[in-house]
Amino acid sequence: MSDILISVLLIIVVVAIAYYLLKKFMVLVINAILGLIVLFLLNFFHVMQWLGKPDLGYSLATIIICAVGGLPGVLVLILLNIFGITV
Repeated sequence: MSDILISVLLIIVVVAIAYYLLKKFMVLVINAILGLIVLFLLNFFHVMQWLGKPDLGYSLATIIICAVGGLPGVLVLILLNIFGITV
């Protein structure tokens, strides 16, 4: 009887941990997608040229920073571009 109770409790704990990790993972995926969309929109509307700077472009490093960093990654790229540092 105690084996069944321990198994059920273990399954509940595993499902709760999986749900928590999946929820956090989905937030990261949504942030990465939003970062890539903002990068595309910045380049499509030439927003950086309004500030007198060249567009960010689509290099491998830029895409990786936007995908991993999401919206804060795009903001870091914008600030680096404003200060004259290209990635």
